[in-house]
Amino acid sequence: MRNDTAGPPSLGDLRGDCARCFGLCCVALPFAASADFALDKEAGRPCPHLGGDDRCTIHARLRPSGFTGCTVYDCFGAGQRVSQVTFGAADRRTDAMTEVFPLVRHLHELLRYLTEALTLPAARPVHAALRRTRERTEALAAGTPEELAALDLPAHRREADVLLVRASELTRAAADGPRRNRRRADLLGARLRGADLRGADLRGACLIAADLTGADLRGADLIGADLRDTDLTDADLTGAFFLTQPQVTAARGSAGTRLPGSVSRPAHWTAGL
Repeated sequence: MRNDTAGPPSLGDLRGDCARCFGLCCVALPFAASADFALDKEAGRPCPHLGGDDRCTIHARLRPSGFTGCTVYDCFGAGQRVSQVTFGAADRRTDAMTEVFPLVRHLHELLRYLTEALTLPAARPVHAALRRTRERTEALAAGTPEELAALDLPAHRREADVLLVRASELTRAAADGPRRNRRRADLLGARLRGADLRGADLRGACLIAADLTGADLRGADLIGADLRDTDLTDADLTGAFFLTQPQVTAARGSAGTRLPGSVSRPAHWTAGL
């Protein structure tokens, strides 16, 4: 990770690089047999599909193998940091790494949002405070294993969240549209085809399996929104912010779906439609 004092670093710095990681997410994180995972796994136990080289042996066929949940996960760069930096360029995975990894992952997710907030022109009044908080978060993520274990993560997240909310308010206030407040709304399976959600606050909203075909989400805040199986066919998310790659990958879309530059079109989306 770079510590760029001249300006906000690229969001590309905050993406997982499995080639530089010891498969930490495949060991540290638990999952339960469901539509997202084909089996149960306890935290700290290696996934049975993790090879001796710390690589997933079914990576090319995760979806047909029943591991869709793995395809929509991103550590935001925490895996390579813990593997290559936190433990002094160790040459193998240790139990201590898997214990620290979830903490660093939370900090890196926060870094991702703070970094994006610094790119929002309308949020300029809080850019200085955002930059200080980002630097503080980076310093915490760079801590020793002992310092990370002693971290009061919820308190730090609350401090940062105040600034992220303010950045969202400023950005949405500058957007055209009704700017509806649907924060933490239960929109499971909602029929929102063609809905005008410009500048909407969809923070933490449940949009699982919602139909957003052709919806206008320009300038919407999507931090923490659950987009699993959400239909974004031909939807316009231009300028939507705090939208991560895992969220987009969990949704369904088309060639006509317009996305912000911070995310990429998932390979599994139907091509040519």
